Amino acid sequence: MLSKVIFSSIAGLGLAFSVALDPVVAQMNHQMTANERAKTTQFRHIQQPLWIKGAVTTAGLGLIGLEIWWFLLSKSKSQKAETHDGIQEIDITVDGGYEPSRITVNAGQRVRLNFLRRDPSNCLEEIRLPDFHISENLPLNEVTPIEFTSDKPGTYTFNCGMNMFRGVIEVQPPD
Repeated sequence: MLSKVIFSSIAGLGLAFSVALDPVVAQMNHQMTANERAKTTQFRHIQQPLWIKGAVTTAGLGLIGLEIWWFLLSKSKSQKAETHDGIQEIDITVDGGYEPSRITVNAGQRVRLNFLRRDPSNCLEEIRLPDFHISENLPLNEVTPIEFTSDKPGTYTFNCGMNMFRGVIEVQPPD
């Protein structure tokens, strides 16, 4: 750390001395004729072919449409939890979000969510289920099971520690 500070200080001093000691090579004459002054104050019209204008407009509209679809219209895939030994269980991969991010379970049965965190970002190191008063740390590359029971049908959210990434648990009435 100290060597970086010393090196950057020496480099900064070298740059400062080289700039200060360089002779002035050229000077610009600041007197302009009236014709030159008129040329610099006017905009010059640049003609573009119509097909370029159309291509740029089409590409821009396409990107706007892609953003609207990505953020507003794309639906996350829902996955139903599988029942093993009376416990509804599902594996959730945490990598730039939650996959699957929408889970369907039945009310009145125990639920086990197995979170496998692969994303090293700080935001995803914690999972919160506020409706069930659960908050757990998710170690990197380890499966962390979280168990709870929901007696009431409804929609419950889970999110990361910074509330940037979210998922939904849909609790349906028992079959």
